[in-house]
Amino acid sequence: MPLLADRAPAKVNLTLHVLGRRVGDGYHVLESLVAFAGTADRLTLDPAAPLGLTVSGPTAGPAGPTDDNLVLRAARGLAARVPGLRVGAFHLVKRLPVAAGIGGGSSDAAAALRLLARLNGLSLDHEAVGAVARETGADVPVCLVPRARMMRGAGEEIGPALGLAPLPAVLINPGVPVPTAPVFKALGLAAGQDLPGAPHPTIPQDMATGALLEALAGARNDLEAPALTVAPVIGDALKALRGQGCRLARMSGSGATVFALFADRRAAVRAAAALRTAHPAWWVAPTFLR
Repeated sequence: MPLLADRAPAKVNLTLHVLGRRVGDGYHVLESLVAFAGTADRLTLDPAAPLGLTVSGPTAGPAGPTDDNLVLRAARGLAARVPGLRVGAFHLVKRLPVAAGIGGGSSDAAAALRLLARLNGLSLDHEAVGAVARETGADVPVCLVPRARMMRGAGEEIGPALGLAPLPAVLINPGVPVPTAPVFKALGLAAGQDLPGAPHPTIPQDMATGALLEALAGARNDLEAPALTVAPVIGDALKALRGQGCRLARMSGSGATVFALFADRRAAVRAAAALRTAHPAWWVAPTFLR
């Protein structure tokens, strides 16, 4: 059987409101508008080989030990729930930065579940696929069908795809990994505590781009300020983006990746070229978010 292949696109939090922290499990309750970029990792599956994983690509080193990779966690989890599941050997071409606030590992795991579902004739709404996605990581469920949508709770509440027009954007990662835990610690919410702030704007289906940008301007990323205390270089990246005439610049997730939205693709490409010249050590990607 030929190799199966899929993309694992970067997940970008256009907004990220922290509503509070739950008492029972200590998880933070979030409300976030998520979109997906054109830039992505690539995952292939060889059904003729035994279960395994190899990794290559420019960010393969920081991705860590292959045996603990979320791709294998997802595959083993699905095999445990589906008797007789056909598996195979995965190869991951890692292009996205690691510990970067763009869900690279989660998107890789979601791609593994899509490939295994395709190989075994399972739908993505199969009970086992959804259960393994939730078990593998908080961001994996929203990455299963990578289209713009709202995500709520601790990642378990996934809204319908929103059908937004593609947004020309530039992503920057300044080369500093930022684990999520220190950022939430810097936020400083105790269990049972709420975080005050304006409510998240309503994002209806097929929202026009102008109205969407206006809504985004009135939203925020509540993790941006605490992330700046963990990795001040995030502020440098935001300042660099804002110097390129963007319509909006904000941090994604818990950082350190930041994004900017531009009027059109040419403006995004020009900005990316200028930023690469000024900051050759940074990861810079012009893309569309959708």
